[in-house]
Amino acid sequence: MSKSRLQEQILELETLIRARYPILYIVSWEERKVDRLMSHIASRRSKKVYTWSYTQGIQAIGAPPDPSKAKSSSTRDPAAALDHVLVSNESAIFLFKDFHPFLTKNNFAVIRKLREVSQAIKNSYKTLVIVSPVLELPVELEKDITVIPLELPGPEEFAELLERIIREVRDNPNVTVRVDESSREKVIKAAMGLTLSEAENVFAKTIVADGVLDSNDVSAIFAEKQQIIRKSGLLEYYDASEDFGEVGGLEALKDWLAKRARAFSDEAEQFGLPAPKGIMLLGVQGCGKSLCAKAAASYWKMPLLRFDIGKMFGSLVGSSEENMRRAIQVAESVAPAVLWVDEIDKAFAGVSGGGGSDAGTSSRVFGTFLTWLSEKQSPVFVLATANDISNLPAELLRKGRLDEIFFVDLPNDEERHEILRIHITKRKRDAAKFDLPRLVKAGHGFSGAELEQAVISGLYDAFYAGGELSTEGLMVALEETVPLSRTMQEDIDRLRAWAGTRARRATPVAEADMADESLKRRIEF
Repeated sequence: MSKSRLQEQILELETLIRARYPILYIVSWEERKVDRLMSHIASRRSKKVYTWSYTQGIQAIGAPPDPSKAKSSSTRDPAAALDHVLVSNESAIFLFKDFHPFLTKNNFAVIRKLREVSQAIKNSYKTLVIVSPVLELPVELEKDITVIPLELPGPEEFAELLERIIREVRDNPNVTVRVDESSREKVIKAAMGLTLSEAENVFAKTIVADGVLDSNDVSAIFAEKQQIIRKSGLLEYYDASEDFGEVGGLEALKDWLAKRARAFSDEAEQFGLPAPKGIMLLGVQGCGKSLCAKAAASYWKMPLLRFDIGKMFGSLVGSSEENMRRAIQVAESVAPAVLWVDEIDKAFAGVSGGGGSDAGTSSRVFGTFLTWLSEKQSPVFVLATANDISNLPAELLRKGRLDEIFFVDLPNDEERHEILRIHITKRKRDAAKFDLPRLVKAGHGFSGAELEQAVISGLYDAFYAGGELSTEGLMVALEETVPLSRTMQEDIDRLRAWAGTRARRATPVAEADMADESLKRRIEF
């Protein structure tokens, strides 16, 4: 049996301590988890563990906070605490918590003291461990400190936490536990990306809210993840309520997504299936690309994260690249999730032409994004949308980065019929009372968004006139609209020509509206 990720982390830390690495820097929010790891390793190596904080100074691990001692503790001062480590003769691990504010470039005395500690304790059985959620590493200490990013909890840790909570509440008559193997997997998958503390809080919250712990609590776990997204400031969390019943047509795309609904499960992994990487939806504006992103997340019961790449570009040199890395990290922390990159063609316009006027920032950010697409292991499904293929760098379209490129064309007759029915019904009207075939014909060349706006315009006119929405009212709204397919016919023809041999149709070819002259094959005689 392969080792769990937690066992691997323990083994890695223990190996570094045994090899006499003097200073370890663990990047993590989870102090309690690091406490347990250090205590476990110390027990195996017959060592003691002491913790340091600015409020308490140095004390034995697990000791309760003592306000009276904190005021008089001489080791609260960082330099004094490091002196204590130097003079100690014990075989021990010293765990310094939130030490990063004292590692900024102006704290030269603490930095110098750390260098002295690093040299001195190499020949002892002491190890200094810094734990902080922020990595602050001055140049002077780069060769003395080993940085260890502690990964977020894995499935086995969440399973252990869930089992402990179930044991604690099982005998409570006010709590109902309905967690079979299937619902257990759903809850654990949903919790991925949270810290153990966050997961424990949200499990307790769901129990307190309705007295029940079951698979329906997945939505409450997603709500907890919204907090993570909001704090990042780089991604937007969408509470997707749309479903494929609100998407007219696009049957080939729907079928592709439906076949991958279970591909993120343990069963799929055991079957040998990798998690889907993502798709690009290329096509005419207003034809349902964004709606499909929302419907896919809702169908798969995953968080939908909208990535506004334009917002990410900062004015400071290097900040854009860091923003991209942070956005990717946040997306992975709440995985499994759908990452919706809207209008990616505008975000990376002109990247293929070099650095351009932004001193190469766009190219570097794009490179970071491409590398992540190729190498990502986390179950983050990327759904990118684009309108203009001329701005799409060729590197993005290569197989292996995205699973498929779908072309979303203007709706055909059947799709226009379905779209009109959906939007009329959505406005609390009986679609059977309308002459849909007549409206379908009048709406030839309209996008889904334009058909929806025609229905809304007809409603406005009917409300103003004090009447009711009718076929005639919708006909007037359609006749007064000039669709994008007319005003931008050349661009749309160019897009169709490009997609004809390079992309897969979101609508099966057999259903294509061949009455449209621009879709017919040109044959020269």
